[in-house]
Amino acid sequence: MNALLTTLGTQGTATTSASSTGSMTTTFITFGLIILIFYFLIIRPQKKRDKETKNMLSSMKKGDKVVSIGGIRGTVVIVKETTVVVKVDDNTRIEFSKNAIAQILDRKAESAGAAKAEKPAKADAKKETVEAPVKKKKSTSKKPAEPVEDAVVVEETTAGTEEGADNKETK
Repeated sequence: MNALLTTLGTQGTATTSASSTGSMTTTFITFGLIILIFYFLIIRPQKKRDKETKNMLSSMKKGDKVVSIGGIRGTVVIVKETTVVVKVDDNTRIEFSKNAIAQILDRKAESAGAAKAEKPAKADAKKETVEAPVKKKKSTSKKPAEPVEDAVVVEETTAGTEEGADNKETK
């Protein structure tokens, strides 16, 4: 009888250790998947955002219009190593830490370049009028043929304007 109990006892422990090894494997796989999900959904986008913010702050220069974290808007007057002096009003200047700048609204150099680039785009705007040819009726009477009223007139402008869709007219 002791031999039977000893045999059953060893089988029971062998089964328990095999099942615990299987559950450990699934536990490690589950934790691995959770870590991957956290990396791709939280850690990686945060690193990308931090890198963009660092580049924005390092490229800040005099004349840029900025907004602070607290919502104060102004124009950059002096850029120091770790601080920025922002002109808020005619006689009011505030010194902020560079990390307190939330975003750059308007870049002085880019706005001048954008205005120059915008003028040629407006010059390229086309206005075309397309009309269908007038259909003539074959008749033996001496009465002149009347034009058919199914012609479509289309005016095109550049695709970049918001009014481009409204400018298309049909008659």
